[in-house]
Amino acid sequence: MPSYVFENARVLDGSSDDGEYDRHVRVSEGMIDEVSDKPIKDVNAIMIDLKGKTLMPGLIDCHVHVYSAAEDPSASSRMPNELVALHAAKIVKGMLLRGFTTVRDVGGATLGFKYALESGLIDGPRLTMCGKAFVQSGGHTDPRERGDLISAETFNNQLGNVSKIVDGVDECRRAAREEIRKGAQFIKVMAGGGAAQLRMPRSWNAYSMDELRAFQEEAENAKTYVCVHAHSDESIARALACGIKSIEHCTLITPATAAIMAEKGAYSTPTISAYEGQIIEAERLGLDAAAVERLQWVRDRGPVSLEIMHNAGVKICHGSDHLGFLHPHQNLEFNIRAEALPPIEVIRSTTINAAELCLMAGKIGTIAAGAYADMIVIDGDPLKDISLLGDEGKSFQAIMKGGVFYKNELSH
Repeated sequence: MPSYVFENARVLDGSSDDGEYDRHVRVSEGMIDEVSDKPIKDVNAIMIDLKGKTLMPGLIDCHVHVYSAAEDPSASSRMPNELVALHAAKIVKGMLLRGFTTVRDVGGATLGFKYALESGLIDGPRLTMCGKAFVQSGGHTDPRERGDLISAETFNNQLGNVSKIVDGVDECRRAAREEIRKGAQFIKVMAGGGAAQLRMPRSWNAYSMDELRAFQEEAENAKTYVCVHAHSDESIARALACGIKSIEHCTLITPATAAIMAEKGAYSTPTISAYEGQIIEAERLGLDAAAVERLQWVRDRGPVSLEIMHNAGVKICHGSDHLGFLHPHQNLEFNIRAEALPPIEVIRSTTINAAELCLMAGKIGTIAAGAYADMIVIDGDPLKDISLLGDEGKSFQAIMKGGVFYKNELSH
């Protein structure tokens, strides 16, 4: 594997407000092994001058579903498993080429797929995963229609179904232990209704407090954490009361609950571009005016929730939550975040904050000795123009993961 020295780079990873200028970074054997404010001499390395360019860590997305092959979750749930896996290989390659070198799958991914990525069998980001998410009967992501007589177990075994249907404290415990046995690195629970769903509205809660506490205890026993889907303020507050510290979406959070989140050190992962993407693709999705109106309401509320959480001091992480042909809208989240957050906080959400949530601080989301050589190069300053991050990776001159270039338009 070649070694590289990136010279004269402006390093921007969120560890300081304006980044560090005129830095020299050496990459060897897939790792960053030196960062210096002085030139690095290495006769065996390929020297690359980044004067005037920005060197960032590879982006991190903390809310993806790599097995969501179809834009309709019910269709993914009914898709043959082999077809789902082949779609997933294409999905993760697209993520990598959009600059995402690590993703956190919050429902669906399996250990075998993680192994395929780690071994280089397929190209894609690093993957941290929870296995199946957990949903109560009739809850958000239960794929069964009202009139279906299909058993829960049928869908629980489908690769394209992001969730496993479980009810009752004992079943919740058993299911959590089983996913951890199969390689889950954290536990995901659907603790409330969907964003714009009619069957289980966002105001509804899911799971009893005893069931939520059971999931939390099993996570603590395995020295990991629970992540919950929650839009309503009440659903968020219930999760926090159980000790849960990773909350997805947070659409209707209030300042009071945000203050509790910050006090408890909980992380938020909003996914506003998921709604924006559906609005953009409404015609292709066959959405009627009422569905678009519901999505628009949630999308417009997104920046409000971001501002509330930022003002409270909550750590916010990057998430996208796209499905099927909507995955290319993944980077749109950066542009939306900038409506409410300072640009450096948008960057921290996809670097140092996200690395902490993925339990990989110091290894990803940073340009520092000892970190993986996961990096992107931008010809410009994302602090002045955040859209450089938001155009599907088109503005990235280079994308590197583990010391290997997957895109390289640099001259040396």
